[in-house]
Amino acid sequence: MTDRAAALANVIEELIPVAFHNTGQYENNRCECDHGRLKARLRPMRGLKTDRTATVVIRGHAFIQNLRRGHCELGVEVPPMFRLATAFGELQLAT
Repeated sequence: MTDRAAALANVIEELIPVAFHNTGQYENNRCECDHGRLKARLRPMRGLKTDRTATVVIRGHAFIQNLRRGHCELGVEVPPMFRLATAFGELQLAT
């Protein structure tokens, strides 16, 4: 899912000839929605001042998203509504 730049289409065709280059309108909505929560968190902070804070915030955000989606083995046996709280309870016991 990229823009319609001819140069990009040529490079994709050259590197990965069997790839489908989807340039349809609104095709990247899933990607845009995925980092919407991260944007909402960063706006009140007015950006990240250092690379270290960027790393901490982005890794923490990715970790929470993975917990919510059930990609970790923490809290998978409970309903999604309670998954995050259960995972933090399991993490607290591990420390």
